[in-house]
Amino acid sequence: MFDKILIANRGEIACRVIRTARAMGIKTVAVYSDADARSPHVLMADQSVRLGPPPASDSYLLADAILLAAKETGAQAVHPGYGFLSERESFARLLADNDIAFIGPPPAAIAAMGDKIESKKLALAAGVSVVPGFIGEIRDTDHAVEIADGIGYPVMMKASAGGGGKGMRLAWSERDVREGFDATKREGLASFGDDRVFIEKFVESPRHIEIQLLGDQHGNLVYLGERECSVQRRHQKVVEEAPSPFVTPKMRRAMGAQAVELARAVGYHSAGTVEFIAGADRSFYFLEMNTRLQVEHPVTEYVTGLDLVEQMIRVAAGERLSFGQDDVWLDGWAVETRVYAEDPYRGFLPSTGRLVRYRPPATSAEVRVDDGVVEGSDISMFYDPMIAKLITHGADRKDAIDAQVAALDRFEIDGIGHNVDFLSALMQHPRFRSGAITTGFIAEEYPDGFAGAPADAALVARMAAVAGLIATAETLRAGQISGQLNGAPDEVATWVATIDGVAHDVLIEGEQVTVDGTGLVVDAPYVPGQRLVEATVNGEPLAIRVARRGTQWRFTTRGASHRVSVLRPEIAALTQHMIEKVPPDLSRFLLCPMPGLVTAVHVAAGDRVEAGQPLAVVEAMKMENILRAEKAGIVARIDAGPGDSLAVDAVIMEFE
Repeated sequence: MFDKILIANRGEIACRVIRTARAMGIKTVAVYSDADARSPHVLMADQSVRLGPPPASDSYLLADAILLAAKETGAQAVHPGYGFLSERESFARLLADNDIAFIGPPPAAIAAMGDKIESKKLALAAGVSVVPGFIGEIRDTDHAVEIADGIGYPVMMKASAGGGGKGMRLAWSERDVREGFDATKREGLASFGDDRVFIEKFVESPRHIEIQLLGDQHGNLVYLGERECSVQRRHQKVVEEAPSPFVTPKMRRAMGAQAVELARAVGYHSAGTVEFIAGADRSFYFLEMNTRLQVEHPVTEYVTGLDLVEQMIRVAAGERLSFGQDDVWLDGWAVETRVYAEDPYRGFLPSTGRLVRYRPPATSAEVRVDDGVVEGSDISMFYDPMIAKLITHGADRKDAIDAQVAALDRFEIDGIGHNVDFLSALMQHPRFRSGAITTGFIAEEYPDGFAGAPADAALVARMAAVAGLIATAETLRAGQISGQLNGAPDEVATWVATIDGVAHDVLIEGEQVTVDGTGLVVDAPYVPGQRLVEATVNGEPLAIRVARRGTQWRFTTRGASHRVSVLRPEIAALTQHMIEKVPPDLSRFLLCPMPGLVTAVHVAAGDRVEAGQPLAVVEAMKMENILRAEKAGIVARIDAGPGDSLAVDAVIMEFE
């Protein structure tokens, strides 16, 4: 077994590998860029080595620098995590040439499966079902249109070396191909150093199912069940679960057998994942093989009881698997959600900045949080926007989902936009809970964007009750301040709690609270200044994140934020006379929706534009975002051009 390993990665996956290595008694070496000098993974490791400036091309993608760090620290092996160099054949060969073990598959397998075009040819040869498409070099945009027309729309354009949702475009027409082909090439080149693109048929109403593989260097290969990864946004996975509510035992065996055959055909060992797309008739087709640890590996760990990182390390050290296929069985259900630095209320725009407050939910046997940040950490524009992964386990799917809802309510994140509300809304959505999901689930259920999960009357009543108790506690605290005229509150308190513009009468008598004439038994311990209220209403737990906003409050729970005011009845009666402040009209401006780099401006001053016409392109976190005209008009002035780095809401152009 190794004495010391180097982790060639950052963030939560680096912390994840360090935890397992520490449990195995193995010392660890972290590498870091200047942006990560004080990051948790650096502080957790036994040693750390600086690589360079923040851009990945100047730090985490420097294979020679990582090799030098391994040599200088005496690391006998390198774990690449995911992303960066994890699927770079040249990196694995470089380590092998220098007698340092790569904690991953052999270089030849990485090369065979890392190229999506070549991997499909190998899959066909191995008898694996493959999606119809064009496998070969695409000359230019006209050639891409010709291919797409021949396959039949819709088609998917993918960067050959792509992954993680980058370098992918769905095209429903020739116009989509012409607009998206060059962007797909650019994203592939920027993220993976390879601008080749392939095109395949897009299976409508598809499900994304993947098989987790594990093999040793002695020819033993097993599959560890499947993961359902259909809930995606812009081809980026948002929710994963194991097992799948769609896959039958017969289908699982068939998919597992094909995955093993493909892995065996390329001499695979270590952890790997074969991804399939499945139709409503339970037919399935090979998409790609990821020759690395997946972001969603914890759900498989929960249901199998295996530590996949430990298994990878043992395999790299030459050990045999200690179990066979017949020993693999699935226990319960696990669900993972990805907490991203993005604002779902503003079209999921990336959000960067400092985590002014970061308090994840408490962990337990049923709740796991994998993260690589702490309060005060910066979410940088240079790297992936994921803040944390929340994984829950239950005896069945309902228990695992309910545990997600409860844990998401207990996330406290301030300073940047985040998608916790959206994740909670997904967990509560009737269609998700029924298991009737496809890769189009988010687009179909939220066609006009996300505005928060709807709150039913029961939840609103519970919030009103808690609001009344908070107001009573605040009044009691104010009455204890010397010189105040209001004094101690009455034993019986009456309030008007207005939630999202709707008023509710609240009567407080000890733990007995009456809301609009209905009695509730409420226990809501609260101290002024508290950010998270752990309440119990009629015996059911309810966690609410509370924030004071002047004379009002913001309550966040169950996937939505609510405007709340709590006033004495006589004061509430006067609010109808208050003048409402009208926000300024910004419709004449094209504003930068996120911090980012302007890569293109498609119009000039004096041009007439039509609704839906592309106006500019802003790159953020290696993803290109096309900004389109909301309505017809004439461009009066251009305020930003290609190469300009803009802050959120910076003016790009003005219209007449």
